[in-house]
Amino acid sequence: MQISRAYKIVHTFLSYGLDQLLPKQWLPWYAKALRKSLFWIRNKHKDTSGAKRLRLALQSLGPVWVKFGQMLSTRRDILPNDIAQELALLQDQVAPFDGFKAQQLIEQSLEINSIHDLFENFDITPLASASIAQVHSAQLRDRNGALADVVIKVIRPDIEKSILSDLRLMASLANIIAALLTDAKRLRPVEVISEYRKTLLDELDLAREGANAIQLKRNFENSNSLYIPFVYSDYSRKNVLVMERIYGIPVSDITALKAQNTDLKLLAERGVEVFFTQVFRDSFFHADMHPGNIFVSHETPSNPKYIGIDCGIVGTLNKEDKRYLAENFIAFFNRDYRKVAELHVDSGWVPADTNVEDFEFAIRTVCEPIFQKPLAEISFGHVLINLFNTARRFNMEVQPQLVLLQKTLLYIEGLGRQLYPQLDLWQTAKPFLEDWVKQQMGPRAVLKQVRENLPFWGEKIPELPDLIYKALQQQTAQPQLEKPSQKPIINAIFAACGIISATLLYLNNDAVLAGVILAVAAIFAINSWRKSE
Repeated sequence: MQISRAYKIVHTFLSYGLDQLLPKQWLPWYAKALRKSLFWIRNKHKDTSGAKRLRLALQSLGPVWVKFGQMLSTRRDILPNDIAQELALLQDQVAPFDGFKAQQLIEQSLEINSIHDLFENFDITPLASASIAQVHSAQLRDRNGALADVVIKVIRPDIEKSILSDLRLMASLANIIAALLTDAKRLRPVEVISEYRKTLLDELDLAREGANAIQLKRNFENSNSLYIPFVYSDYSRKNVLVMERIYGIPVSDITALKAQNTDLKLLAERGVEVFFTQVFRDSFFHADMHPGNIFVSHETPSNPKYIGIDCGIVGTLNKEDKRYLAENFIAFFNRDYRKVAELHVDSGWVPADTNVEDFEFAIRTVCEPIFQKPLAEISFGHVLINLFNTARRFNMEVQPQLVLLQKTLLYIEGLGRQLYPQLDLWQTAKPFLEDWVKQQMGPRAVLKQVRENLPFWGEKIPELPDLIYKALQQQTAQPQLEKPSQKPIINAIFAACGIISATLLYLNNDAVLAGVILAVAAIFAINSWRKSE
């Protein structure tokens, strides 16, 4: 099976002349000799451009390779522009599988005798068909007999086995390419396939997608910018997902949006707002926001709202990554390349022994020509790509969460410029990021951190006398040639206890007593500082 599939892949690649896309210097003599020996497999599409041949070859190999082409289309940092553009033409719509088979899979997964036990007006013809799953429309009957319009997403039958088989072959091909190509270190084929494997296997679990959708919906509850359809969790399984059917305009249908007088400028700006809110406020972002997954509500075109579907791929950022990324963006806005270089070192994205001056100069070399253009003509996503490419020269470690973020940012920016070509993403994003950084580093952030830690502190305060006693006992028991004074330590401990107690009292509206305790704590703190000098 593996051998026949491998032969099918090789035959397809050669019949589309994909070997001719590789620079001759990349191929060793034995690879050229092997190609010549396969004389019966000729390029049957000589009159077609190389980029188009690549797209057609991936399309003919099936859903896994179609998804791979879609993912590659977002990596404009490692692909020539013509190939990236051609791969972007790969659509989610593929040939559907039999609707009766889909009905059977739904009945088996939900453990019902007939689809009509739960659903009315089940449409055997798919509403949409993608590379991994297809969607059927129906009406769900609730316990009171009321009907709700829904869509039922079903994973293609037996697709996991074929996906795992293809992934193994792709991993083998990536290892061969990495061994043969001198430029493999920059292209990182093994890492690309590894990233693709995780993304694809996550998409096969519709229970995971449902949980992602529920989280995103909760994050944007009562939002004017984004709506996520309701998920019927009781009727969803690993290979079946039942969710509210939405009626909107595809975001790529500019004609229809203009026909209903949609405020395209506001819509484009809200796309930016939604993205940065997901990333920096929630640390949970929809990482597959291509036009096929985004719709615009018919309601209030003057106050437009996005509708997001297909939440199978999400990204997250930890607190440190968010802060460093926001500060990187702001430093770029201000053309402070020294700060950018220092942030990369501080974050651990590049080795600690990196020469900051050299790194700063490399970043300036890449970015200064960009800033010669008007802001509206600068691609924010491509600036981020240039940053990562430059950082790779300084041994920047691969950051999977940043790869997903980069892909999503490219989608968002492309979408925004399609809706409103004059969109200045820089100026739209800068106030948001500056405000977020102030919230994270200002007095409000300190108070928020105190509030979050109060339950823990309140639990530990009764234990402080015992902890102080034990600490003093341990210090007394340690043999020392010259025993230092213990007063600074005691003063510092009492100052900390006083500050915590004052904070608790203040939050419970006892400002007077809180002020007294805080004053006493300040005296202990000053004494502790003086004694330590």
